[in-house]
Amino acid sequence: MKLSRVLVAVAAVAALGLAGCAKQAAAKDDTVKVGILQLINQTGLDDARKGFTQELARQGYKGSKIKIDYVNANGDQANLSTMAQRLAKDDNDVNLAIATPAAQAMQKADAKTPLVFTAVTDPVAAGVVKSMSHTRTNATGVVDLVNIAKQVKYMHRVFPKAKTIGMVYNASEQNSIVQIKDAKKACKQLGLKVVTRTVSSTNDVEQATLSVARASDAIYLPTDNTMAAAMSTVGKVSKQTKVPVVAGAGTMVEAGGVVTQGINYKDLGVQTAKLAIKILKGKKVSGLPVETPAKVTVIKNEKMMQLFGLSDADVE
Repeated sequence: MKLSRVLVAVAAVAALGLAGCAKQAAAKDDTVKVGILQLINQTGLDDARKGFTQELARQGYKGSKIKIDYVNANGDQANLSTMAQRLAKDDNDVNLAIATPAAQAMQKADAKTPLVFTAVTDPVAAGVVKSMSHTRTNATGVVDLVNIAKQVKYMHRVFPKAKTIGMVYNASEQNSIVQIKDAKKACKQLGLKVVTRTVSSTNDVEQATLSVARASDAIYLPTDNTMAAAMSTVGKVSKQTKVPVVAGAGTMVEAGGVVTQGINYKDLGVQTAKLAIKILKGKKVSGLPVETPAKVTVIKNEKMMQLFGLSDADVE
């Protein structure tokens, strides 16, 4: 009798243990795994990541419901490759790539796990997708490309006396090459002369910007990651030479430019998160076309506007 009671007790404890394991397994199964690969620390990319994670949390993906593995390559291509390979081994439910080189590295390392990208200018030219409407790869996302011709026309309207436009960019960034090509074309149509300089790292920005400022009446910067990371330096040169800077992104303007018709990167991240959530809920990547920014607004740097004698009426 005593033995039977002992056996019953042991069985009960075992059952409770199994139930506890089952609950833990269920909880683990409910946890969404997200990998994030970011190219470099710069305000626009940081804001895109914040918008992405905040929207996930707002939609209920927080606490024990989500596990995020975030890595930052600090602008180093070798780091990108190594970190992308690491995320590829994590068996994530979805990966996020922030900026074009990160998207290229992530897809090269893992062509199967659903990939969403943000702050990518031309994913077709970068080889990340086959087309914007039918990606035909494991990737989709939200581009940060606004209408370059409209931005150049806007710059021409705000600074009508500027006849020579300077441009500085990193020639190793595919996204910048695409934008500069469009900007040059737009300038030619407006009868404007173009002067360009290239940089390979943020260490080159001050000298290149100073050189182009001395040869131009205004500077146009694309959404180039290297230039974005050094906008405080660009702003310093702009003040020193009294040459205004119109940049492709709002965060670049806030950090040293004057004004632009551009995008808010936090909004871009939120928009990208909504795509990721669709994937997490079972939607196939193949059914999700690449999206363009939902809204473009006038973004101003009040202090720089005062320096160049501009009022709100001049830039709206």
